Amino acid sequence: MTFASPVVLNTVSMTRHRVRGHEEVIEFRHDRAGLHGFIAIHDTTLGPAFGGCRMMAYPTPDAARTDALKLSAAMTRKSALADLPFGGGKCVVIGDPARQKSETLLLRLADVIDQMGGRYLTADDVGTTVRDMEVMRRVTPYARGLPDMAGEPCPAAAYGTFLSLLAAARARFGVTDLSGMTVAVQGLGSLGFRLCRYLKEAGAQLLVSDIRRHVVDRAEALFDALPVPADRILQAPVDILSPNALGGVLTEASIGEVRAPMIVGGANNQLRHDGLAQPLHDRGTLFIPDYVANAGGVIDVALEGPGYSPERVLKACGRIADMTSLLLARAEASGEAPLTVAELLVRERLGRGPAHGKVSGIGREGAAWH
Repeated sequence: MTFASPVVLNTVSMTRHRVRGHEEVIEFRHDRAGLHGFIAIHDTTLGPAFGGCRMMAYPTPDAARTDALKLSAAMTRKSALADLPFGGGKCVVIGDPARQKSETLLLRLADVIDQMGGRYLTADDVGTTVRDMEVMRRVTPYARGLPDMAGEPCPAAAYGTFLSLLAAARARFGVTDLSGMTVAVQGLGSLGFRLCRYLKEAGAQLLVSDIRRHVVDRAEALFDALPVPADRILQAPVDILSPNALGGVLTEASIGEVRAPMIVGGANNQLRHDGLAQPLHDRGTLFIPDYVANAGGVIDVALEGPGYSPERVLKACGRIADMTSLLLARAEASGEAPLTVAELLVRERLGRGPAHGKVSGIGREGAAWH
């Protein structure tokens, strides 16, 4: 329900909506720039809301808003379990990034984020890049995400997912590496493709799928991966399934066809709804919540500032492996599904409130996390 009339800030209209369970939801629009989307702020108990900016050709504005709501809630959980000084937020922009994204659109979006005064921080996500963030930083310092020497984002999200997967494999299979194990990787975007490299180096045999044939061919050539049709990858007879495409792939129908005894991936919101975690647990399938496994990206942003380096970020991702091991130990002791235990851990962390003294410089100058 809208509770305020639209206001115009830097020629961008912004309308605030009330949504149960969220602190704030803002709909923004700039028709001349072709800009329309939502920023959802879920919880700022631990610090300013952080979440990437996603640009997709959503079928309806309601679908875009729903995605923002789900993703922002996941970001609260992700930051809490990684013990980071951030709350949960998300920005979604409605449009095909290949055809509709422009410098003007990015600058007007930066206007919106800047007007929020640091209450929300963004970074690259599906449909946006670290180069887009550089454009937005002309207007606002609240656009984060630093490129490496090659202009690519830090591989923290992929590396953190790999560490979580390896920790889970140790707990489930009693292994020290992935030699002789098979992993099905669904989705070969930036995260999925980089994850393949880590998995291959650890000794895994890879099965891969993506709707883009050229990236499948590249994975086949570089990693000796076996290509699998996109509509069959979830059913592959492998040791580990790793969903790294868009969310909602694990549904009532699809979980009954999963043959892997373990699921660990970097995609957000892999379960169509949280109630599916229990049926997976009941049938003996170990599912690591995505907001545990893919926290590398938010760790990367938390470490921006003086002394930043990709090497420092990757070292800090070790806490993802630690959290995965803790989660599985508690789940084993209680007999509960890992997702149930993860939710309890999130509530514990939010209940403790901000970690005073752990953060310096959050604001226009950047953030340093120790």
